[in-house]
Amino acid sequence: MNISPSFIAKIKAQLLARKAELQRLLSGANQQASDAQVKDVADEALTTSIETLQSSLAQSEVEELNQIESALMRIEHGEFGLCIDCGEPIAEKRLEYSPFSARCIVCQEELENMHYL
Repeated sequence: MNISPSFIAKIKAQLLARKAELQRLLSGANQQASDAQVKDVADEALTTSIETLQSSLAQSEVEELNQIESALMRIEHGEFGLCIDCGEPIAEKRLEYSPFSARCIVCQEELENMHYL
């Protein structure tokens, strides 16, 4: 399977757009956390809960950002669309749904099954 240059260009544009969005969200979350003002015990508890939630969300966004960076590197090195484990092509439908996928569905399932053992 050869992935067409136009498909790669489309995916790269999507990855770059999502990267910019995540960077904006992460910088906004950092600003909101530093702007928070605590007024009383209830406000402090709410602020702590919000900060915990924001931290969890930020962690997920950072993980996604790292996956996007890896996908962009695979594009630059001509390795995009090939499974990092077995070297087999990753289905275009999978890449359309999850453009930063680094593994074919078989290797991804094996990886996930190993985590459940």
